[in-house]
Amino acid sequence: MLTIGKLATLAEISADALRFYEDEGLISPADRSASGYRLYDQDSVKRIRFIKQAQHCGFTLAEIRDLLTLRGSDRACCDDVRNQAIEKKLQLEQKIKAMKSMSKALDQLIADCTRKGRPVAECTILAAFEQTTKTAH
Repeated sequence: MLTIGKLATLAEISADALRFYEDEGLISPADRSASGYRLYDQDSVKRIRFIKQAQHCGFTLAEIRDLLTLRGSDRACCDDVRNQAIEKKLQLEQKIKAMKSMSKALDQLIADCTRKGRPVAECTILAAFEQTTKTAH
């Protein structure tokens, strides 16, 4: 059995992060010592690595919880997990598109602001943020 400190070291994560994952229902100690310390089994290391890799791929903790539920279900199949991955990829692509649009808007604002040393009251970038357009909600 592993203490929280030992698990944190093996999983390359902080003990605080482990406690947070526990609070979020992503991991749980297998047992407690006589003095009340959390004790984890070796599978907890794999579970933490699973969580970290899923986060790296953009999954939220709630989505990771769903993936872990699927992983432990006898009735789930690979298609269920694949569908989750496809949905996440579509979400990421939408975010990338939105961020590219924001970047282009900033490029234009930066290009329009050619006068260095201008007082902030005359800043074209700030003025653009204050403008309302028909598409604004």
